[in-house]
Amino acid sequence: MKRNRIFPVIVMMVLLWGGRFGLHAQTQPNLADVDRVGTTAAQFLKIPAGARAIGLGGAYSALATDISAVYWNPAGIARIGGNGESIFNHANWLADTKYDFAAFSVNLGLMGSVAAHIISFSVPEDVVRTIEHPDGTGEVWRANMIAIGVTYARNLTDRFSIGFTGKYVQETIYAMTARGAAMDIGFMYTTPYDKLVIGAAISNFGTKMHIIGRNLYFNADPLPEPGTVDAVPSEYRTGYYDMPLGLRFGLAWHAYKSENLKVVAVLDGNEPNDNSQYYNTGVEVGIRDMLFLRAGYRAILLENSEQGLTFGFGIRYDAVGTNLKFDFGWADYGRLNNVQFVSLSIRY
Repeated sequence: MKRNRIFPVIVMMVLLWGGRFGLHAQTQPNLADVDRVGTTAAQFLKIPAGARAIGLGGAYSALATDISAVYWNPAGIARIGGNGESIFNHANWLADTKYDFAAFSVNLGLMGSVAAHIISFSVPEDVVRTIEHPDGTGEVWRANMIAIGVTYARNLTDRFSIGFTGKYVQETIYAMTARGAAMDIGFMYTTPYDKLVIGAAISNFGTKMHIIGRNLYFNADPLPEPGTVDAVPSEYRTGYYDMPLGLRFGLAWHAYKSENLKVVAVLDGNEPNDNSQYYNTGVEVGIRDMLFLRAGYRAILLENSEQGLTFGFGIRYDAVGTNLKFDFGWADYGRLNNVQFVSLSIRY
């Protein structure tokens, strides 16, 4: 009975989502979409997590049943088998920056599952230069971004899962800092046609970010006449910016399954608040549940994008009640070259 009540709701959400994509594409001019680019803070939150997801083109909201679900769809945490899972993911990102993602989960049985994760993004240090000292002041500056999150997920039925993540976000550039809080909400539903799974998530719904710090303070002379006050403490005014809110909806089709071979096709639709809509897609072939080959394509229908082809592979090894997984993902960024992701995970 519960299953029969949930399925029409999911179908309605699918129709509404598809209608929104189609209506927006017909009624919104391209200029309106372009105008949103670069209008949000905490851009590092948009860097994808997990090498498996990268290899599948970032189409992962309906297939995220491992620990990287804390990024893609928190509902997937409830579907991790055993007692839980841990992961570490590293990537040398664009322009010599570095991206790291780590997470772990614990299965609480009938009470659901909990997880925690941390994302770190760092920029290499450089010399501080000013107009007066173009060769450097003797100081160096750094930029570091961090997000820390806690997730709770639960299987409401044998087919329907829901999850929530609360996170703290901080960006630090030299002596300037911006802070904020956000949450993610997701659901995952295995349809009566067991080969098809639906997933959806809203990411980074939270506060605006406002940068503060000592570099905003200066002394100013408000009046040109001599003999007046010539050093009034002043402060530059900075704006408030939204986080990169994103809505994603995905389908995972388990096209073929046997003892020796599994084939899964995935498709995600994405609607960010700082760009136009786009799609990601990918295919995974599993051989004897030990070797996995993946390929995908990102940012379909997104104009002026440097994203595109992805591929990857994974190796799984079972030992003493645990399974170890190594995953590699490669993503093309056009004129920005490419990025390689490496993930190590253990399910216990």
